[in-house]
Amino acid sequence: MKAIQLKAFILFFLMTTLALNLSAQDVFDLYPEDSIPNSRPGNLVEKSENNGSGRLIISGVSKPTLTAYLPDASKSNGTAVIICPGGGYRVLAAGHEGEEVAKKFNEWGVTAFVLKYRLPSDEIMENKTIGPIQDAQRAIQLVREKAKLWQLNPKQIGIMGFSAGGHLAGSATVHFDQAFISNPLKTSLRPDFSILVYPVISFADEFAHKGSREALLGKEADPAQVKFFSLENQVVKKTPPVFLVHAKDDRTVKIDNSLKLMDVLEKAKVKHDMYTYEKGGHGFGMKNPTSDVEWMKFVYQWMFDQDLILKKR
Repeated sequence: MKAIQLKAFILFFLMTTLALNLSAQDVFDLYPEDSIPNSRPGNLVEKSENNGSGRLIISGVSKPTLTAYLPDASKSNGTAVIICPGGGYRVLAAGHEGEEVAKKFNEWGVTAFVLKYRLPSDEIMENKTIGPIQDAQRAIQLVREKAKLWQLNPKQIGIMGFSAGGHLAGSATVHFDQAFISNPLKTSLRPDFSILVYPVISFADEFAHKGSREALLGKEADPAQVKFFSLENQVVKKTPPVFLVHAKDDRTVKIDNSLKLMDVLEKAKVKHDMYTYEKGGHGFGMKNPTSDVEWMKFVYQWMFDQDLILKKR
């Protein structure tokens, strides 16, 4: 009798532990140990610190990870979003463009994953131009292949990005047919939807955020790479639906980036929508200090209209 009780206790303990683990914020290595593609030994040291505004900034990333933020089980609706913080491809604004956004999605029953992607570096990469998109594709691949673990619908996995993170998310959005990683199971690398916030879209001289372009492609960028990474040139009919957010007075990343993408999405007949602020500049995260309007409410409605979330009662 005691043996039976002991077995029952062990089973209960394991089930409880599993439940607790699945409800916590877990950090996962993006790749198996010592299997990071396109990597070389380097001396980069990762740093996490708060800037003058109290925002979490991460630099020197050489080991990419995915942090899972799980909603309450009673709210979970099977939709997931992978979030790519911005930072000009030089740092990651992991707080106000990462964790804070993930927690907001959790309120809606959406499972969120914050991607700590490698920043372009000749020191740790054989080819720095593809390092970030490898990590974005791997994140999509991992979440889709492990969908059952998080009780997700593998056909409701989207990607989101801010600024240069928007360029990364956008790159994954338009280049889904070209795998930059090993994909033995032929898992779809196409996100099911894309949310781009004050994104870098074009690397053409007219609109480019030159800091992001230089960080990714170098000072003397190959024209073919400029074209490839100018996302307005890569939209096709199969491009997933896109929601954009931008402020008209953004001097860092001109709103022309989003407007140009909107134009080509329209021509390709890809579902899209956009919320535009009159003011707000760049890098405001979820809260534009110049407006009482919360753009995330429009994202919520947009996702609801596509049956990605359930409307609140």
